[in-house]
Amino acid sequence: MTRDNLLFAIIGLLLGFIMGFLLAGSITQREAAQRAGTNQAQASQNLPPNHPPIGGDQGGDPQQVFQQVQAAMKQARENPNDFEAQLTAAKLEYQVQRYDQAVEYLLKANQLKPDNLDVLAMLGEANMDGKHWDAAAKWYRAVLTKRPDDPTSLDGLCFVLLNMGDAKGAEDAINKLAKIDPTNQDLSQFRDRLSQLKSSKSK
Repeated sequence: MTRDNLLFAIIGLLLGFIMGFLLAGSITQREAAQRAGTNQAQASQNLPPNHPPIGGDQGGDPQQVFQQVQAAMKQARENPNDFEAQLTAAKLEYQVQRYDQAVEYLLKANQLKPDNLDVLAMLGEANMDGKHWDAAAKWYRAVLTKRPDDPTSLDGLCFVLLNMGDAKGAEDAINKLAKIDPTNQDLSQFRDRLSQLKSSKSK
Protein backbone atom coordinates (compact mmCIF):
# COMPACT_ATOMS: atom_id res chain seq x y z
CA MET A 1 0.00 0.00 0.00
CA THR A 2 1.43 3.37 -1.04
CA ARG A 3 1.65 6.28 1.37
CA ASP A 4 -1.20 8.10 -0.49
CA ASN A 5 -3.47 5.05 -0.23
CA LEU A 6 -2.67 4.74 3.48
CA LEU A 7 -3.49 8.42 3.99
CA PHE A 8 -6.83 8.02 2.20
CA ALA A 9 -7.62 4.96 4.34
CA ILE A 10 -6.89 6.89 7.57
CA ILE A 11 -9.02 9.85 6.43
CA GLY A 12 -11.85 7.44 5.53
CA LEU A 13 -11.70 5.86 8.98
CA LEU A 14 -11.72 9.26 10.69
CA LEU A 15 -14.73 10.41 8.63
CA GLY A 16 -16.51 7.19 9.53
CA PHE A 17 -15.93 7.79 13.26
CA ILE A 18 -17.06 11.42 13.02
CA MET A 19 -20.24 10.56 11.06
CA GLY A 20 -21.05 7.76 13.51
CA PHE A 21 -20.55 10.09 16.49
CA LEU A 22 -22.77 12.81 14.97
CA LEU A 23 -25.50 10.31 14.09
CA ALA A 24 -25.49 8.83 17.59
CA GLY A 25 -25.66 12.34 19.08
CA SER A 26 -28.64 13.32 16.95
CA ILE A 27 -30.52 10.12 17.86
CA THR A 28 -29.87 10.72 21.57
CA GLN A 29 -31.13 14.31 21.31
CA ARG A 30 -34.25 13.16 19.46
CA GLU A 31 -35.00 10.50 22.08
CA ALA A 32 -34.52 13.04 24.89
CA ALA A 33 -36.90 15.47 23.18
CA GLN A 34 -39.49 12.71 22.77
CA ARG A 35 -39.19 11.77 26.44
CA ALA A 36 -39.56 15.42 27.49
CA GLY A 37 -42.62 15.77 25.27
CA THR A 38 -44.17 12.62 26.77
CA ASN A 39 -43.54 13.82 30.33
CA GLN A 40 -45.03 17.24 29.56
CA ALA A 41 -48.09 15.64 27.93
CA GLN A 42 -48.61 13.44 31.01
CA ALA A 43 -48.34 16.48 33.31
CA SER A 44 -50.82 18.41 31.16
CA GLN A 45 -53.45 15.69 31.64
CA ASN A 46 -53.67 16.59 35.35
CA LEU A 47 -54.37 20.29 34.79
CA PRO A 48 -57.79 21.93 35.17
CA PRO A 49 -59.78 22.45 31.96
CA ASN A 50 -58.58 25.17 29.58
CA HIS A 51 -55.40 25.58 31.63
CA PRO A 52 -52.28 26.91 29.87
CA PRO A 53 -49.60 24.23 29.50
CA ILE A 54 -46.93 24.15 32.17
CA GLY A 55 -43.22 24.13 31.44
CA GLY A 56 -43.55 25.98 28.15
CA ASP A 57 -41.60 29.03 29.23
CA GLN A 58 -39.36 27.84 32.00
CA GLY A 59 -37.25 25.24 30.11
CA GLY A 60 -33.64 24.49 30.97
CA ASP A 61 -32.02 23.72 34.26
CA PRO A 62 -34.28 23.82 37.37
CA GLN A 63 -31.41 25.46 39.27
CA GLN A 64 -31.33 28.24 36.68
CA VAL A 65 -35.10 28.72 36.99
CA PHE A 66 -34.75 28.91 40.77
CA GLN A 67 -32.05 31.56 40.42
CA GLN A 68 -34.33 33.56 38.10
CA VAL A 69 -37.11 33.37 40.69
CA GLN A 70 -34.75 34.52 43.46
CA ALA A 71 -33.50 37.44 41.36
CA ALA A 72 -37.05 38.45 40.39
CA MET A 73 -38.19 38.31 44.03
CA LYS A 74 -35.27 40.51 45.08
CA GLN A 75 -36.07 43.00 42.31
CA ALA A 76 -39.77 43.08 43.26
CA ARG A 77 -39.08 43.57 46.98
CA GLU A 78 -36.53 46.30 46.39
CA ASN A 79 -38.88 48.09 43.95
CA PRO A 80 -42.40 47.76 45.43
CA ASN A 81 -43.76 50.44 43.06
CA ASP A 82 -42.41 48.77 39.93
CA PHE A 83 -45.42 47.11 38.26
CA GLU A 84 -43.33 45.06 35.80
CA ALA A 85 -41.09 43.76 38.61
CA GLN A 86 -44.12 42.52 40.55
CA LEU A 87 -45.56 40.90 37.43
CA THR A 88 -42.30 39.17 36.50
CA ALA A 89 -41.88 37.78 40.02
CA ALA A 90 -45.50 36.57 39.97
CA LYS A 91 -45.06 34.78 36.64
CA LEU A 92 -41.88 33.04 37.74
CA GLU A 93 -43.43 31.98 41.06
CA TYR A 94 -46.38 30.62 39.11
CA GLN A 95 -44.09 28.65 36.78
CA VAL A 96 -42.52 26.85 39.75
CA GLN A 97 -46.06 26.23 41.09
CA ARG A 98 -45.72 28.47 44.16
CA TYR A 99 -49.21 29.83 43.69
CA ASP A 100 -49.62 31.61 47.03
CA GLN A 101 -46.39 33.55 46.46
CA ALA A 102 -47.53 34.38 42.91
CA VAL A 103 -50.78 35.75 44.35
CA GLU A 104 -48.83 38.03 46.74
CA TYR A 105 -46.95 39.68 43.87
CA LEU A 106 -50.10 39.87 41.74
CA LEU A 107 -51.93 41.66 44.57
CA LYS A 108 -49.12 44.24 44.68
CA ALA A 109 -49.34 44.62 40.89
CA ASN A 110 -53.12 45.05 41.22
CA GLN A 111 -52.63 47.83 43.76
CA LEU A 112 -50.37 49.63 41.28
CA LYS A 113 -52.72 49.12 38.30
CA PRO A 114 -56.21 48.19 39.56
CA ASP A 115 -57.76 48.24 36.08
CA ASN A 116 -55.26 45.89 34.44
CA LEU A 117 -57.45 42.99 33.27
CA ASP A 118 -54.51 40.64 32.67
CA VAL A 119 -53.55 40.90 36.34
CA LEU A 120 -57.16 40.28 37.42
CA ALA A 121 -57.30 37.17 35.21
CA MET A 122 -53.94 35.94 36.56
CA LEU A 123 -55.21 36.42 40.12
CA GLY A 124 -58.17 34.22 39.22
CA GLU A 125 -55.93 31.56 37.72
CA ALA A 126 -53.30 31.54 40.48
CA ASN A 127 -55.99 31.31 43.18
CA MET A 128 -57.72 28.54 41.23
CA ASP A 129 -54.50 26.52 40.99
CA GLY A 130 -53.90 27.17 44.69
CA LYS A 131 -57.45 25.86 45.34
CA HIS A 132 -58.58 29.15 46.91
CA TRP A 133 -61.98 28.87 45.28
CA ASP A 134 -63.67 31.93 46.83
CA ALA A 135 -60.79 34.24 45.91
CA ALA A 136 -60.57 32.75 42.40
CA ALA A 137 -64.31 33.33 41.84
CA LYS A 138 -63.96 36.92 43.06
CA TRP A 139 -61.15 37.74 40.62
CA TYR A 140 -62.73 35.96 37.65
CA ARG A 141 -65.94 37.91 38.30
CA ALA A 142 -63.90 41.12 38.43
CA VAL A 143 -62.65 40.39 34.90
CA LEU A 144 -66.14 39.50 33.66
CA THR A 145 -67.59 42.73 35.09
CA LYS A 146 -65.30 44.65 32.75
CA ARG A 147 -65.12 42.12 29.91
CA PRO A 148 -68.36 40.06 30.08
CA ASP A 149 -67.61 37.90 27.04
CA ASP A 150 -64.12 36.77 28.06
CA PRO A 151 -64.27 32.99 27.44
CA THR A 152 -61.09 32.11 29.35
CA SER A 153 -62.22 33.81 32.58
CA LEU A 154 -65.73 32.38 32.17
CA ASP A 155 -64.27 28.90 31.68
CA GLY A 156 -62.20 29.34 34.85
CA LEU A 157 -65.24 30.58 36.76
CA CYS A 158 -67.25 27.49 35.71
CA PHE A 159 -64.48 25.23 37.01
CA VAL A 160 -64.21 27.15 40.29
CA LEU A 161 -67.97 27.26 40.97
CA LEU A 162 -68.28 23.52 40.35
CA ASN A 163 -65.49 22.91 42.88
CA MET A 164 -67.27 25.19 45.35
CA GLY A 165 -70.46 23.13 44.93
CA ASP A 166 -72.40 26.18 43.69
CA ALA A 167 -74.80 24.43 41.31
CA LYS A 168 -76.89 27.52 40.49
CA GLY A 169 -73.88 29.79 39.87
CA ALA A 170 -72.13 27.07 37.84
CA GLU A 171 -75.23 26.46 35.71
CA ASP A 172 -75.56 30.18 34.90
CA ALA A 173 -71.85 30.40 34.02
CA ILE A 174 -71.97 27.23 31.89
CA ASN A 175 -75.02 28.50 29.96
CA LYS A 176 -73.27 31.81 29.31
CA LEU A 177 -70.09 30.03 28.18
CA ALA A 178 -72.17 27.89 25.80
CA LYS A 179 -73.59 31.07 24.25
CA ILE A 180 -70.33 32.94 23.71
CA ASP A 181 -68.12 29.90 23.00
CA PRO A 182 -70.35 27.00 21.84
CA THR A 183 -67.39 24.90 20.64
CA ASN A 184 -65.57 25.12 24.00
CA GLN A 185 -64.04 21.70 24.65
CA ASP A 186 -64.73 21.88 28.41
CA LEU A 187 -68.51 22.28 28.12
CA SER A 188 -69.36 18.56 28.11
CA GLN A 189 -67.17 17.95 31.16
CA PHE A 190 -68.70 20.93 32.98
CA ARG A 191 -72.23 19.70 32.21
CA ASP A 192 -71.41 16.20 33.45
CA ARG A 193 -70.02 17.60 36.71
CA LEU A 194 -73.03 19.90 37.08
CA SER A 195 -75.38 16.93 36.63
CA GLN A 196 -73.47 14.99 39.31
CA LEU A 197 -73.56 17.99 41.62
CA LYS A 198 -77.32 18.43 41.22
CA SER A 199 -78.03 14.73 41.76
CA SER A 200 -75.91 14.64 44.92
CA LYS A 201 -77.75 17.69 46.31
CA SER A 202 -81.18 16.21 45.57
CA LYS A 203 -80.51 13.06 47.62
